[in-house]
Amino acid sequence: QVHLVESGGGLVQPGGSLRLSCAVSRSISTFDAMGWYRQAPGKERELVARISSGNNIHYADSVKGRFTISSDNAKKTVYLQMNSLKTEDTAVYYCHAQRAVVIEIKYDYWGQGTQVTVSS
Repeated sequence: QVHLVESGGGLVQPGGSLRLSCAVSRSISTFDAMGWYRQAPGKERELVARISSGNNIHYADSVKGRFTISSDNAKKTVYLQMNSLKTEDTAVYYCHAQRAVVIEIKYDYWGQGTQVTVSS
């Protein structure tokens, strides 16, 4: 039983900041990758930020320089710090975890999502 619970979403004005949190029910070190995705109305779900094996970090071009993904292993929590928010950042944000038993067998886990609305 793996549970991912997001929090920290809400309404913020353009240029503002939010920090999303993803509480994980097991040690983050047991996963090969942790990340954040988002989905806006009428659009496909897209990768926002990801930490993978070797502590490699990837950001979508649209959020580079504005968003920062980080983790706290002791608290079993992954964060997404979002600064300089734009209206186009409005979406439901989902926490994601992946564990690979072997390269051919991977397990994916998703949180329930948290709404982020950027509007004046």
